Amino acid sequence: MSRDEALAELAGEIDVLAERLADRALDLLRAAMESGPKGPEATAERVVTRARRSLDKASTLLRGVDLPE
Repeated sequence: MSRDEALAELAGEIDVLAERLADRALDLLRAAMESGPKGPEATAERVVTRARRSLDKASTLLRGVDLPE
C-alpha cells in the first residue's frame, strides 16, 4: 500500500466516524426539540456537530495531500 493509499484509507475511517457523529447529533437534536433549546441535549448536539465538522475537515485535508514517491 502506498502512502497516498494509506492516507486515503485513514480519511475513509474518519468519514465513518463523522457519519456516526452526524447520526448522534440528529438524535440529540430530536431530544433537544422535546426538552428545549437550553437543555443539555442542545448543548451536546452543538459539541457533537463541531466535532463532526472537524473530522470532515481532517478527511478533506488527508485526501488533498500529495506525497512524493
